[in-house]
Amino acid sequence: MVGARTIVPSFRGQKWYGIAMPVSVDPTRLRLTNEEGTQGVLLGTHCRGCGAYVFGGAVFCQACSSRDLEPMDLASKGILYSFTVVRVPPPGWPGPVPYILGQVELPEGPQVLAEVVDCREDQLKIGMEVELVLRVVNPEDGDAAKSVYKWRPA
Repeated sequence: MVGARTIVPSFRGQKWYGIAMPVSVDPTRLRLTNEEGTQGVLLGTHCRGCGAYVFGGAVFCQACSSRDLEPMDLASKGILYSFTVVRVPPPGWPGPVPYILGQVELPEGPQVLAEVVDCREDQLKIGMEVELVLRVVNPEDGDAAKSVYKWRPA
């Protein structure tokens, strides 16, 4: 059947709604905050020893090797540090080509690499403010829809 999606149960309290919910593309780096998969928070790790932040989880601090770490929510806005136009995508890339890949520096310090959307290349400026946006991608292989983090001009 064309366009069919697997229905998975969704629980809200004791009620079951049978809604097909997207899943995070990487639960160690992105926590979804709504059932539609359109809102979420980037996840990071903070070192209590030296104060460094890392995007995603960590076993030890990359700056000082301390194991005194705590999980943290990271900012949803940052500054465009660098970008490139990808004209030959990696195998399995589900989006349009060419696309813009941006490296964004968050206020806490980590840099996050992701697609930049809702903007043409000639509108991008190094140092401009961008914000987190989530897009739901439906894989062609029939797997569950995935919520993917991207950047757009703020």
